[in-house]
Amino acid sequence: RLWFLNRLEDAGATYNMPLALRLRGPLDPARLRAALTDLVARHESLRTIFPEADGEPWQEVLPLQDALPALPVVAAGVPGQLESLRAEFLHRGFDLARQPPLRAQVFVTAPDEHLLVVVVHHIACDGWSMAPLARDLLNAYETQSPGPRTPGGDAGPLPVQYADYTLWQHRLLGDPDDPESLAGRQLEYWKEALRGLPEQLALPFDRPRPPRSSYAGSSVVMRVDAEEHRSLQRLARESGATVFMAFQSLVSVLLTRLGAGTDIPIGTPVAGRSDEALEDLIGFFVNTLVLRTDTSGDPGFTTLLKRVRDRDIEALSHQDLPFEMLVEHLRPARSLARHPFFQVLLVSQNNERVPFRLPDLDVEECPVALDVAKFDLSYSLDEKVAPDGAADGVEITVEYSTDLFDASTVQRLNGCLLRLLRAAVRSPHTPVSQLPLLSAEERRWLLVDCNATDYEVPGLSLPELVEAQVARSPEAVAVVHEQQSLTYAELNARANRFARALISRGAGPEQAVALFAPRSVELVVALLAVVKTGAAYLPVDTALPADRIAYMVQDAAPVCVVTTKALSEHVPAGTELVILDSEDVAREAAAQRDSDVLDGERTAPLLPTHPVYVIYTSGSTGRPKGVVLPAQALVNLMAWHHRALGGGPGTVTAQFASLSFDAAAQEIFSAFTMGKTLAVPLDDTRKDTEEFVRWLDRHRVNELFAPTPVVDGVAEAADRLGLALPHLVDIAQAGEALTLHSALGGFCAPGSGRRLHNYYGPTETHVVTAWTVPDAAFGSPVPPPIGAPIWNTRAYVLDEGLRPVPVGVPGELYLAGEQVARGYVNRPGPTAQRFVADPFGPPGTRMYRTGD
Repeated sequence: RLWFLNRLEDAGATYNMPLALRLRGPLDPARLRAALTDLVARHESLRTIFPEADGEPWQEVLPLQDALPALPVVAAGVPGQLESLRAEFLHRGFDLARQPPLRAQVFVTAPDEHLLVVVVHHIACDGWSMAPLARDLLNAYETQSPGPRTPGGDAGPLPVQYADYTLWQHRLLGDPDDPESLAGRQLEYWKEALRGLPEQLALPFDRPRPPRSSYAGSSVVMRVDAEEHRSLQRLARESGATVFMAFQSLVSVLLTRLGAGTDIPIGTPVAGRSDEALEDLIGFFVNTLVLRTDTSGDPGFTTLLKRVRDRDIEALSHQDLPFEMLVEHLRPARSLARHPFFQVLLVSQNNERVPFRLPDLDVEECPVALDVAKFDLSYSLDEKVAPDGAADGVEITVEYSTDLFDASTVQRLNGCLLRLLRAAVRSPHTPVSQLPLLSAEERRWLLVDCNATDYEVPGLSLPELVEAQVARSPEAVAVVHEQQSLTYAELNARANRFARALISRGAGPEQAVALFAPRSVELVVALLAVVKTGAAYLPVDTALPADRIAYMVQDAAPVCVVTTKALSEHVPAGTELVILDSEDVAREAAAQRDSDVLDGERTAPLLPTHPVYVIYTSGSTGRPKGVVLPAQALVNLMAWHHRALGGGPGTVTAQFASLSFDAAAQEIFSAFTMGKTLAVPLDDTRKDTEEFVRWLDRHRVNELFAPTPVVDGVAEAADRLGLALPHLVDIAQAGEALTLHSALGGFCAPGSGRRLHNYYGPTETHVVTAWTVPDAAFGSPVPPPIGAPIWNTRAYVLDEGLRPVPVGVPGELYLAGEQVARGYVNRPGPTAQRFVADPFGPPGTRMYRTGD
């Protein structure tokens, strides 16, 4: 596998293993070169190359004279010079087919001060090997020195070489196709142990996984203090486990809570040196095990730790099968983007620590960061021991792929891990889902600071808001459709008369009036009239099938249905009809007073909580449900809209949406409460994109509310027709995820004079979040966000236990505040399931569970 990756990377440096020693004192470069030669002579693995024959590599141990290591001595005393020279040396790859897998260089940083850097390719070395490498190199340097020698200065011959080990391993394992062989038995175990393993874990990445990993990485260090270390050690011991197993459990809980699921595969290296004769040998002995953690069932931490212990013991008893053989036989889905079987590594740094001593030099090991990450995340545990043998803290180096993560994200995840640790040792029987992930500051930021949307809105009802605008601009054009138009004074007068006709039929607060008519000025008048009565309007699309119409009318039980002669036959029998184009209805309305309707005339005083409309969902997930929106939600939305978009008399707003969609309410009432002109196209015009573009141009429309596909179509059609639509300055899209396709990007790009707004909100809340697309977003690969909550609303991303999740972690979106509907008509069960108590808001408030 390492040979293959080396060829794939074109001799890259991903698997370079460095050793850096700072040497203070009179260094003799010739003796150091001779010591390197002794080291290479002693360990055949350091002079082994891997030429290729017919696509397969083979090992060739070079004679010493063909593998003599060079030792350049390079001046690096100028500030900043050492860093750049060392980085270049560390990141230089090996051509394993031609070059021995070791090189070294000395950097002179000051008189009698040097930095020795040795780089070995992982194919010839592992973590354990670094101790005998350093020890043998220093011993060889010492034996080259005159004068007294320290004990152990003469290393003596090695009992075996790496080639001997490989032959022995082949004999030990046997044929993996033989079920009686060690390889066959262990392969069978691993086939069962890894059955159904997830291909990859979903983690809170900052960026999508690229098609091919660059292996670019970085690392951060976090520390567990001595007291926490001892507590964790004690908890592990009580469960018959190790500190490593406890950390594996903690990391598994963390990944589960981050959205990775409950089946968590984690890789870990094992030394692979089962014979004492291998301990001083340099070579690639390490093997990798896949440790699978089952966090399902929300166990207590001690229960999980015992699960981990049992699975780990089983895995360790089957550690002889090489990982490469496992990959070859199990054939996981291969990808250049990720590691097979696991993407998170956990390592216990229990390798020997070499005392670096020479009689005439001070020797100090220098940590070296290669800025390489072979995995998405890897945790390297270095347990510290006090002089008395007590646990003295754990230093955890977290290496991460910079393809996927930012440093700030990893730091945040580290904070989550430490909080899990502290909570687990404090309360080990607590279900893992209830162990805290967030700090108090993070929790406050998510729940309070991100939802700081309180804003005082006018204390007027929706009819009063419209009537106030009528008083401000009575002669302004309120609505236009084809050749017909009404001023605000005319619209208000007609709506008042029609409202009184509806009140005489029982229309009022807590009642509904169905609107089943084609697009027209009369339909707009009727809708406003229903709102003035205090009743909720129930839009029924004229294109719906008969059974759907019958279901909605029977379910919502409106006091009457406002319709036309042509459509009246489609209304279920037994329902009172109000025929818009009937002479009798026209005479009845004309006989009513045209002054504003007052509470004394309504069937009950109008309250903010009374419904303003009942809009039915599509029914794509079952039987359609009638969403009951309180009037205060539209009042709040109109107040925010006025500040967010502006406009007034002279602004033309397209009434594009069907009344059966909540966007129509925003179109209509944002126009009527701000003095704008509502332009209503014919239904055929709406459905013909090119004709609609001509209509937009002809009416000099300034504002359009439509989903992305419609806006895309408008942009493309305008380009085809050569119509710039210079008056169209605000486009608000909702109902679908915003995608900045090329046509839309060009239509709304910087310099176009247009603003593109992205609104989000299900029918059960209307608009709750909003984002105006900035210039920098056009051309960006990052998907547009849905924005922040509007005035007097709140948005939470919660886990299954209704706990806020950390930033970047998947959860379900819950919406709260003024925009939340009252529930579903005649559906107490679904209402209780979707509209739940808000644990973070004022007493008695609810939030809507979106399912998003």
